[in-house]
Amino acid sequence: MAQSTGSINSDYKDWEWSADAGERARLLQSPSVETVPKSGESQGSGLGATSALGAVFIVVNAALGAGLLNFPAAFSMAGGVAAGIALQMCMLIFIIGGLVILAYCSQASNERTYQEVVWAVCGKVPGVLCEVAIAVYTFGTCIAFLIIIGDQEDKIIAALVTEPEEAGSSRWYTDRKFTISITAFLLILPLSIPKEIGFQKYASSLSVIGTWYVTAVIIIKYIWPDKELTPVEIPTSPSTWMAIFNAMPTICFGFQCHVSSVPVFNSMKQPAVKTWGAVVTAAMVIALFVYTGTGVCGFLTFGAGVEQDVLLSYPSNDIPVALARAFIILCVLTSYPILHFCGRAVLEGLWLRYTGVTVEEDVVRERRRRLLQTISWFLLTLLLALFIPDIGKVISVIGGLAACFIFVFPGLCLIQAKLSEIQETRAISWWAQVSYGVFMVTLGAFIFGQTTANAIFVDLTA
Repeated sequence: MAQSTGSINSDYKDWEWSADAGERARLLQSPSVETVPKSGESQGSGLGATSALGAVFIVVNAALGAGLLNFPAAFSMAGGVAAGIALQMCMLIFIIGGLVILAYCSQASNERTYQEVVWAVCGKVPGVLCEVAIAVYTFGTCIAFLIIIGDQEDKIIAALVTEPEEAGSSRWYTDRKFTISITAFLLILPLSIPKEIGFQKYASSLSVIGTWYVTAVIIIKYIWPDKELTPVEIPTSPSTWMAIFNAMPTICFGFQCHVSSVPVFNSMKQPAVKTWGAVVTAAMVIALFVYTGTGVCGFLTFGAGVEQDVLLSYPSNDIPVALARAFIILCVLTSYPILHFCGRAVLEGLWLRYTGVTVEEDVVRERRRRLLQTISWFLLTLLLALFIPDIGKVISVIGGLAACFIFVFPGLCLIQAKLSEIQETRAISWWAQVSYGVFMVTLGAFIFGQTTANAIFVDLTA
């Protein structure tokens, strides 16, 4: 992409925008990333601390997570190994393209976070929609994390409790609602209250190790299956042509690292779009191998009967799988506060812009409002997690929102960035890039609409 010769839309300074509110609203910065302050002197001067190889690791870390547990079920919904891999490969082209577009627009607009890029390039309305979408997405992801904790604890408790099932079922301390609640109140809530989450960056490496271990266990269990495992039916084609689209939310949820990619790009020693293209391509290929290995081996092990959370398909007394469950619980326990912090930062930024209050004027009330936001967020996500035991229902909704971050907002940014260029004549490459942006917006809107409508329909008919 050629560098824009015109100025990017700056309408985001309407609606009583203030620099202080913008600084407070800096969100979804990867805990592993240390960026320099945004200024005219620092931008593009190579003051970042992250090498290209380090950026690859951070992007992989941002992409990999608890979402890999749903990939075997996604392959089942897609209709088999061939359909699942083909769908991933097709979507990966646009996933990488969206990451490159965001870096291009970040340089053109001199903004350093996802929502600020959308505000600067696309204007006020898309900027507000983007922030609301981020808040809803992080809220839904927190619900999914609590459901995952409950799923894994159910299996671990089943292995530890030796009483007969009818006797164990009467014990209050083994009840799913109690175990999720006690874990959330004792571990997650205290980690979510602090104003800053810099300490969470030390848990990121452990999360990556955990996801790799889960993938290794699933692959090994496919190669050397348990003797008591009975033969299963392996679908080779989707039940209907529309069924393949039901796998899209899981893929979008798994590969969505776009919101945290902008700060990663700006943290690089040499934040060049061409270098960034190589970084995200390498990172997405690594993520592709991890997700494909998990999806293929988990699907071939359990076939059409695979659970939405693949670890639930394994017996409770399997020691390597039990360790994988412990890793996933640890990963989720450290990820929930990060996602909550991001959502809270969005709400804080929206509140400060709406009221027109500066950070200095708002210091006294910040702590009280932060506590109220944190407790309200925590209790709502916990309540919904207790009464929505199927993680597939949550993924189907937030996966549709992930499509907006991957396709819709980057497509809108590309269209607006190209339209803002001052050119006497517009070459074929200009029209090609605008057409690509239009196609991304259309595709993202279709995925979001189809998956959301399907999720609502399934819930209504269940």
